[in-house]
Amino acid sequence: MSKTQGEETGEYKVLPILVSFLIAGFIGLFSETALNMALGSLIEDFSIKETTVQWLTTGYLLTLGILVPVSGLILQWFSTRQLFIVSLAFSIIGTFIAAIAPSFAVLMLARVVQAMGTAVMLPLMFNTILLIVPPYKRGKIMGLMGLVIMFAPAVGPTLSGLILKNLTWHWIFWICLPLLILALVFGYFYMQNVSTPTKPKIDVLSIVLSTIGFGGVVYGFSSAGEGGGWGDPTVITAISVGLIGLVLFCIRQTKMKQPMLNLRAFKYPMFVVGLLLVLICMMVILSSMILLPLYLQTSLALSTFAAGLLLLPGGIVNGLLSPVMGSLFDKFGPKWLVIPGLVIVTGSLFGFSTIDLETSSAFLIAMHILMMVGVSMIMMPAQTNGLNQLPRELYPDGTAIMNTLQQVAGAIGTAIAISILSSGVEDYMKNVSDATNPLNPLLAFTSGVQDAFIFAIVIAVVGVFVSIFIKRVHVEHQAS
Repeated sequence: MSKTQGEETGEYKVLPILVSFLIAGFIGLFSETALNMALGSLIEDFSIKETTVQWLTTGYLLTLGILVPVSGLILQWFSTRQLFIVSLAFSIIGTFIAAIAPSFAVLMLARVVQAMGTAVMLPLMFNTILLIVPPYKRGKIMGLMGLVIMFAPAVGPTLSGLILKNLTWHWIFWICLPLLILALVFGYFYMQNVSTPTKPKIDVLSIVLSTIGFGGVVYGFSSAGEGGGWGDPTVITAISVGLIGLVLFCIRQTKMKQPMLNLRAFKYPMFVVGLLLVLICMMVILSSMILLPLYLQTSLALSTFAAGLLLLPGGIVNGLLSPVMGSLFDKFGPKWLVIPGLVIVTGSLFGFSTIDLETSSAFLIAMHILMMVGVSMIMMPAQTNGLNQLPRELYPDGTAIMNTLQQVAGAIGTAIAISILSSGVEDYMKNVSDATNPLNPLLAFTSGVQDAFIFAIVIAVVGVFVSIFIKRVHVEHQAS
């Protein structure tokens, strides 16, 4: 056993390191979805339009889309402790600015600063797990991370609904702040350096192309999703410029001796299969997470708190099942989890495509729980199996690629779902005989939601086909 391998098993205090990441990750992701429930209050407080307030989400996604690709390089330049402390410092500063924000512009700045912290934290968390946890335990640990990654966004809307019932939106941030400080103090004492910075050469042109490429695509799809429409010149320009930037970025990476983002990761088939399944999963989850609250609040006229409560059981079930699915992955491999998981998700989406104004809460809760059970069977097993196939030196690049493309897939899935919803509403209203009937807009909206879920079914069916090719990776290059 080499010195490095000995250090991995003997010298790293794995539990305190994981606890530091779990606390920081949970609060970071909680504040991301918690604010979504406060958008109505923010529109009122700042006297702004819906299209303006959406920038709090778009700006966050855009910052992640720009910074996460560079994270592969950042991880190789600084130590684990440095990055952990800096990422939490950004999150704390951003949260504090948001808590005292007197105007929309200040709150927007706070969201960008928060996103800078998350953009470093997520890749750092996955990279550290790959370095300190031996392969035969990774499924279980990734499952624990899955608990945080899925549970925090799930409870975010419900808890923020409760906060908003009694306090102002500022308190969403005031409540997060002491917990982030706790994570920083805990990490300061217990976080260890798990990798040696190699300080590769920084290629400015790669950073510029990456920023234009990923930033353009995320911005373009987000703008289309916010109601800009696919024919909007801004949307067409942003996506076109973004795609050109990505092509040039990829060409440059393949010609460099020390690329900023090593695309050799795509030579490993199970990494590609795992990546595709994770992206499909993200598109389904994020499109459903935007469609269901809209349906519950518009078609069924539920309050934000009631809508959040209705979606809470599915989130809790997913969070609790993630570590269980991780342990099953360690034991049996990915195939017997991922394929049934995608079949379950497809079935639940078929259920959602039948919802109308008479649909019962019990049916919606059951379908949502079913979908989240399926997601827990797909997400972490596919991700862990894919990353397991990469050699150690490609871990930073693999985690950067996965985390970046997840943001892109989320933006694309959300934008397509919203545009299908909008066109479904328009088509329905064109064919009604009495446009003044107040029931027709509700029926039109519900019809649009059904159409958008049919798109999600198509995506899930593609996932079922891709999952047929998944095979268990037997790790030899890091038998720690």
